[in-house]
Amino acid sequence: MPLSGSDLLVTARAAGVGVGAFNVIQIEHAEALVAAAEQVELPVILQISENAARYHGALAPIALATREIAAAATIPVVLHLDHAMDEELVDEAITLGFTSVMFDGAHLPWAENVDRTAAVVRRAHDADVWVEAELGQVGGKDGAHAPGVLTKPNEAAAFVAATGIDALAVAVGSSHAMTERTATLNLERIAEIAAAVQVPLVLHGSSGVADVAIAAGVQAGLTKINVSTHLNKVFTAALRESLRDNESVVDPRKYFGAARAALTAETARLIRVIHG
Repeated sequence: MPLSGSDLLVTARAAGVGVGAFNVIQIEHAEALVAAAEQVELPVILQISENAARYHGALAPIALATREIAAAATIPVVLHLDHAMDEELVDEAITLGFTSVMFDGAHLPWAENVDRTAAVVRRAHDADVWVEAELGQVGGKDGAHAPGVLTKPNEAAAFVAATGIDALAVAVGSSHAMTERTATLNLERIAEIAAAVQVPLVLHGSSGVADVAIAAGVQAGLTKINVSTHLNKVFTAALRESLRDNESVVDPRKYFGAARAALTAETARLIRVIHG
């Protein structure tokens, strides 16, 4: 099936449902995420971050493999570049066939964030690629995790209007890289932002948010729900268990296969939770 674009999130927002967005680090991730989405017959967003590209030494190898897996899927799949601060990487992703990119200028002063994001939007839209941006710093990456960093509805509306972005990542109480699901979402702020802007809202740091809170966040106005650390915990736990139970194994397909199967099962469960 051809890769999907922004219409997937626009449709989901109109229906009041969520779409799961999960990070690809290795090819097993991409295979598991697509298999999970096909099991539950719901769309999925495959994300490759700037950090993952650095891990592989370049974006193209993991991106091209992921694109082929996504294109062969029987359900709608978006291929998304996650948390890119490097504009050259954004341009490369567009060239490689990504249907969605995130330019993360949340750390920049307002005017510079607006100018650089708007420039990315113009280039991406020329290639029929949609753009996500962030306003308000989601905790975990730079230690920002306090009420003062929450996204303000009026600023969100102004930012969307000034840049022309297609989706907005908001700071509403979650934090990146949490290994316990104890974050508290500000549902009132989510609803206020959703009423102020006309584009889908994105929740980063969702690994630290419990199922019931994710569902409540979608009901309040979130559409794209990003999960990475939680699924990496599942993947790693299954790999460790496989190695512990099979000490003589030397074939990576054995333990990576077990990890991939566990990741598929948990992703399928999460997709259902997020969709509602």
